[in-house]
Amino acid sequence: MTTSDFRRRLLKWFDHHGRHDLPWQKNRTPYRVWVSEIMLQQTQVASVIPYFLRFMQRFPNLKQLANAPLDDVLHLWTGLGYYARGRNLHKAAQIMQTNFGGRFPRQLETVMSLPGIGRSTAGAILAQACGQSQPILDGNAKRVLSRLHAIEGWPGLPAVEQQLWSLAERYTPKARIVDYTQAIMDLGATLCKRRAPACPTCPFATLCEACLQGRQAEFPQRKPHKVLPQKSTRMLLLEDDQQQLLLIQRPPAGIWGGLWSLPECPQHADIEQWCRQQFGLDIRHSQPLPSLQHSFSHFRLEIQPIYAQVRPSGQQVLEPATLLWYNPQQPRRLGLPTPVKALIEQPRSPA
Repeated sequence: MTTSDFRRRLLKWFDHHGRHDLPWQKNRTPYRVWVSEIMLQQTQVASVIPYFLRFMQRFPNLKQLANAPLDDVLHLWTGLGYYARGRNLHKAAQIMQTNFGGRFPRQLETVMSLPGIGRSTAGAILAQACGQSQPILDGNAKRVLSRLHAIEGWPGLPAVEQQLWSLAERYTPKARIVDYTQAIMDLGATLCKRRAPACPTCPFATLCEACLQGRQAEFPQRKPHKVLPQKSTRMLLLEDDQQQLLLIQRPPAGIWGGLWSLPECPQHADIEQWCRQQFGLDIRHSQPLPSLQHSFSHFRLEIQPIYAQVRPSGQQVLEPATLLWYNPQQPRRLGLPTPVKALIEQPRSPA
């Protein structure tokens, strides 16, 4: 198959079956495309659309995003997952506001230097928003190219990734680059899916090596299986007389970095003594709630929630800036991890 034949088939399919009405395709600007591409990392289009629309309503331009408190950004990111993306988006906006006069840079290397932007994301932004002929290699493109050429090996391996990048560069056109970029993503998302690909309706069915060999399910090769470790924690729902819950802000880096969470009491600590020492609070009544499981990309977490009614102990304990009392009936704009939000919103029976 020639390069021109690949492009012709792909664009012909896209013209009739591709996605032309996505929110970030309207009023296409580098800012809007950038936000959409960051949200689309590891997340499907259907899940991203409502978040993107809310985000654009609150932060319609780069300046407003750069000047906003991080809590406002993470609040709108709650439920979308992979919160480092939201932190990096905010940080990158501040860098562009300070160093680039509030404008999105047009050079590939400069875009890649911004937090949270790798080569494929940078290429997708510059191709779709600026019309530059830049290759992309997101998950969808990797799947299409891996099957088309029956590329052996896990794409995370440097040699395999380089082989895929060479193919991506080879096929990327100079004309219709906006459509081409969307087309290869759409083909992977709608036809060349990870499970049950729709090969009979694919424009490359008679040319795809994986399809011709009947080995579609083998490409791209999956990452070697690793059993996820199991961890556990005790989260405390400490409620005062005004039915406010104590929240603590997590450190900027790490799991749920910068988000507001429930206090986590060490497994073997005495809860009453720990609360008195940490927060100057006495527990009047406590009860365990049903545990819940939450999965991260590299471990599973079992959360044992414990509800407790508390009051000040009289012991002077300085309250740092990373603590606050949160009223679930009048919620503030805060970034909350999904399981913490679920725990806060669940009904609790009075003692």
